[in-house]
Amino acid sequence: MNPVDPEKIRRDWTARRFSCDVWIDPPGRAWEDFVHPVDELVTILEGEVEFEIDGILHHPKPGEELRIPARTKHSARNKGESVARWLYGYRI
Repeated sequence: MNPVDPEKIRRDWTARRFSCDVWIDPPGRAWEDFVHPVDELVTILEGEVEFEIDGILHHPKPGEELRIPARTKHSARNKGESVARWLYGYRI
């Protein structure tokens, strides 16, 4: 499996009019019940992050993109035993 290239993802998201930043969470960290006024993209770089979007659980693999629609309640949880790093971006 090829490693995930954050710079390639950043270029793609920029072309699609999304910001792109890295988020790092320790094991067990959870962010619950967020709602944003714009679409959000996330891509796992490493680790095991579970996303709950409008009550549906998602377990994306590294490199897999997940879109969170605007105004949708969502949560992110590091379910692994190591640090999780993931990219996130908002429609700009």
